[in-house]
Amino acid sequence: MIAGLGPFEIIIILVIILVIFGPKNLPKLGSALGKTVKNVREGMDGEETASKADEVEDDAEDAEDVEEVAGDSDEDAPGDGAFCPKCGSKNASDAAFCSKCGNKLGE
Repeated sequence: MIAGLGPFEIIIILVIILVIFGPKNLPKLGSALGKTVKNVREGMDGEETASKADEVEDDAEDAEDVEEVAGDSDEDAPGDGAFCPKCGSKNASDAAFCSKCGNKLGE
């Protein structure tokens, strides 16, 4: 018994669903229901993820206190490159279009 329903009631409900949505739309309905269940489960796990994010932020603050490595400067990096105004990704300085989003790079 699921939620107080017997097997006969469940069969009636399934037949009504089949009549309403039709056999062609049942796979779409099933996948949408599956995605909804997945999102609900991820939302429930989101509380645990939030606490992990706080730990990561604390670790990032601790990492800022550590001295930088001498060879890690950008002074010896080749060319400035061009940044996309739409997505902000760095591209080659002679590129006409963004390699990430395809937006035309300005002059």
